[in-house]
Amino acid sequence: MMDRSTQNSGTMAVRNAHRFDETRLEDWLRREVPDFRPPLVVEQFKGGQSNPTYRLRTGRGDYVLRRKPPGKLLAGAHAVEREYRVLAALGRLGFPVPAVHGLCMDESVVGTPFYVMDMVEGRIFWEADFPQVPREERRAYFDAMNATIAALHAIDPEAAGLGDYGKPGNYFERQIGRWSKQYLGDTEAGRVESMDRLAEWLPANIPAGDDETRIIHGDFRCDNMIFHPSEPRVLAVLDWELSTLGHPLADFTYHLMVYRMPAGVSTGLAGRDLAALNIPSEEDYVAAYCRRTGRDGIRDLDFYMAFNMFRLAAIVHGIKGRLARGTAASAHADRMAASLEPLADLAWQQAVRAGAG
Repeated sequence: MMDRSTQNSGTMAVRNAHRFDETRLEDWLRREVPDFRPPLVVEQFKGGQSNPTYRLRTGRGDYVLRRKPPGKLLAGAHAVEREYRVLAALGRLGFPVPAVHGLCMDESVVGTPFYVMDMVEGRIFWEADFPQVPREERRAYFDAMNATIAALHAIDPEAAGLGDYGKPGNYFERQIGRWSKQYLGDTEAGRVESMDRLAEWLPANIPAGDDETRIIHGDFRCDNMIFHPSEPRVLAVLDWELSTLGHPLADFTYHLMVYRMPAGVSTGLAGRDLAALNIPSEEDYVAAYCRRTGRDGIRDLDFYMAFNMFRLAAIVHGIKGRLARGTAASAHADRMAASLEPLADLAWQQAVRAGAG
């Protein structure tokens, strides 16, 4: 069985379902990207479950194209124009994202809306234990991720020009409602008992207190980052499809979820000897984030974990639905879909830790 790195790394020929008229794209690049030079060679990245992503090899270097998938789509999903907007805004502030070169909403070019950005050369780590990194360097890589998400949450949305990028306040209530509705509405993917229980328990147990609003990534994990070729430094954060305005603790605890995820459900660290791997403990990682963001710990951590695992399970449920409809963007979407029930059960375990009956 292939590991995630082998499955997801590199490019391949464009899948039949995701082909388009490359001549039309070349014409668009000539008009919209000042430095573009032919010839153009289009390849598809292996990784990615949602928006098909392509490597554009050109006479003046490489670019990346991300597009909406073809076929029937859930309302509001795959909004590449939002990705483009947040990348442009954060890039202007010096946050590590690829530079963007153009957004095209004209479906006559490649069949669906798309945008083009720089190809950032570096390393992507698909496994949470960073096996390719020497043991003595792993803590520095974890610290780089921690510093990057803390820096994102320090950005004032208004100052970034993203004050209207989402709705402020009531983030958990709205998100639980959104993902519950998406889960319940995708009948082709079926129902899962633990998901049904969470959809009932979560809205009744949202923690009281301040409802902060920051720019959140929504899928912040090691394989959505490009690291420097030889240093523990994040060069670019990728895949902003789920970004919005929301509670920073929801974003951080989603990132933290890896500590409670076993390898059998996803790429996780649960049950691993972190000291032997020279990886900080969950407690130490939380403490580092809290130091950087001026927090005195994170109360209700188990609720946040239950919420995030439910949300992730709802996303996987959507992948299962796309698989049923024939629109899944990844060749191994079936493996993702198979993880749905174990992930939902793990999410319910977090709810039990938080006091669920």
